[in-house]
Formats: sequence, C-alpha cells, structure tokens
Amino acid sequence: MLEIIQSGGWMMIPIIIASILALAITVERFWTLRPAQIAPSDLLSRVWGWMKNKQLDSVRIKELRNSSPLGRVLAAGLINSRHGRQIMKESIEEVASHEIHEMERYLNALGTIAAVAPLMGLLGTVIGMIKVFAEIMVVGTGQASMLAGGISEALVTTAAGLLIAIPALICHRILQRRVDELVVFMEQEAIKLVDVLHGDREVADSSEAA
Repeated sequence: MLEIIQSGGWMMIPIIIASILALAITVERFWTLRPAQIAPSDLLSRVWGWMKNKQLDSVRIKELRNSSPLGRVLAAGLINSRHGRQIMKESIEEVASHEIHEMERYLNALGTIAAVAPLMGLLGTVIGMIKVFAEIMVVGTGQASMLAGGISEALVTTAAGLLIAIPALICHRILQRRVDELVVFMEQEAIKLVDVLHGDREVADSSEAA
C-alpha cells in the first residue's frame, strides 16, 4: 500500500489530507446528528405533562433549553408565548434558523471534498502523463515496460481521488437528508406547541399525536 501511495507522487499528499478530513467530518456529523440527540420524539409529550401539572416554570424551561436543539426551539416559543402568536412564531423561527445552521455545519466542506477529490486525482494523472511523454521524448518508445509503469503510476491518483469522492458524496447525501428530516420534525413539533398555547389544538389530542 505504501508503495502505491508513493507511486502517485506529490499529489497524493492533498488527496490523503482530503480523505482524513472527509472521514473526520463524516464520523463527527453522524455522531452529532443522532435523532435522539437533536429532536427527542418524547420531548413535546414531556412539555404537555409539565403544562397539565402546572410544573412549567423557569427551571423547567431552562432544563428544556439545555436538553437539545428541539428543546431550545420549544423553549423560545414558551418564553414568548404571552406576546401573541406572531411573536411566538418569529422567536421560534429565529432560534430554529440558528439550530439548522449548526446542524448543517461542515456539510458544505464534505460536499466540496467529494467534488474536488476526483479533480485532484485527475490533476495528478495529467502531471504523471506529462512526465511519461517527457520520457518518450528522451528515450523514445522502445522501452514499453518503462512507459507502461509510468502510465499505471499516473493513474493511481485518479483511482485514489475516486475512492475518496464516492463515499464522501454518499455520506454527504445521507447527512443532508437526515438534516432535512430533523428540520421537518422540529417544525411539526413547534407548530403543535403554537397551536396548543393559542387555543387551536387540545393538549390531550396533541399528546396522543406526539
């Protein structure tokens, strides 16, 4: 394996760095974007319970805010619920936009790596082929084994770039889809909270739906 990497030339260095970054981002995002960590499915039900039992105080709201991104969205709505439906929705949207930005962190970088890695591999191949043609100009085409070896070495970078780009692109699409699903779920839970606090929905019905 080390010989193959060395045969790719200096272009293998940025390709290897890109692979390390892609792996680190993928592991970190899959760990961070766990649904139970971002938007617990039973969180709204717990809020209903606090409301029914008259336990929704500043301590509970602080606990809710520190629990998860969904908790921070719901807490923003609860804090501003007395100022009317519109103000409550605007406060929820403001906090939600920040949380969505946090969930999408590093995804652009992962997508960029997936797009750039094949190009770096292609650049390495082009550089390798230039060296091969330079050898042809010096020694001619008589030494076929030398030329074949140079061509195979030039193709190493393209193969390496594709090996990085394909899984990086797949992971990027999976993570982006997960973010979209979490955003939709958080939006639905926030709408339920707004409807309940402003009389458009019964707490019991919302608890069952949750």
